[in-house]
Amino acid sequence: MKIGVFLLIEPFASVEVQLQRAKAMGFDCADITDTNAGGSMLGTAGFSPTVSLDDNPFEVKRLFERYDIVPSTVCAHAGLLEPSNPGIFGTSEIIKAIQFAAAIGIKDVVTTDMDPRSDWAKSLSHAEQVFVVAEKLYTPLKMAADYGVRVLLEPHGPITDSIQGLQDVIDRLGNPEALGINLDTGNSWLGGADPVAMAKTFHDKIYHVHWKDLEAQWEPKRGEMFGCGFSTIALGDGVIDIRGVCDALKDASIESSTLEIIGDENILQRSVDYLRQCGIAD
Repeated sequence: MKIGVFLLIEPFASVEVQLQRAKAMGFDCADITDTNAGGSMLGTAGFSPTVSLDDNPFEVKRLFERYDIVPSTVCAHAGLLEPSNPGIFGTSEIIKAIQFAAAIGIKDVVTTDMDPRSDWAKSLSHAEQVFVVAEKLYTPLKMAADYGVRVLLEPHGPITDSIQGLQDVIDRLGNPEALGINLDTGNSWLGGADPVAMAKTFHDKIYHVHWKDLEAQWEPKRGEMFGCGFSTIALGDGVIDIRGVCDALKDASIESSTLEIIGDENILQRSVDYLRQCGIAD
């Protein structure tokens, strides 16, 4: 399994600066971490590592090639529990991400439900949450199948942070081949799930991993918070059973994964070394 990085290494810097830093650290793959529809003011000014889904994907591919880094996934995290709204990243942006990924040979688009923000989203029952998430993914999944792309659900919300929630969405959509899972070790643990159990349960549906470990100070928030973006410690230094996840996924069909860690080169390199000790990194 190849180990890459999120392109949020340098704050307030462009995608190109992130690629320069990633290459200097020795990485050769990375997620397209932040995407937007239309134009981004900060992205245009070079203060944000965002990629427009309306841009020419081949220009983005050439930018990655300039630094000999392979884009491993396109991130399209959405407010899947929120009522449909053109102002909220949702079905339309996921469809654009699928088309963008397919154009330049990226196999996986990552999305998730995220925590409910509106009163309407907060009022949904479990069955209603499953329905609205599945409804927003139905058309993107049909398109993904036609384009040869997979849509990966990431633990990052009340539905995706539980094994039962993920299974209910998969079942509601008929378990299509174009639907998989991006296992986020930190988010799933923080949401209250056992990442090792999740890895074992969805072994054949997990096609990418976001690696992060968390310190004991996060334990009071476990089950109360959905998604934490990044960790600040090296893998193996926290309370999450990263080795157990590695053991569960050693023989899974996963080509690449991503360190979701903010820190200096030493922390990132120690994380890669830890995954190698666990027998899972190339």
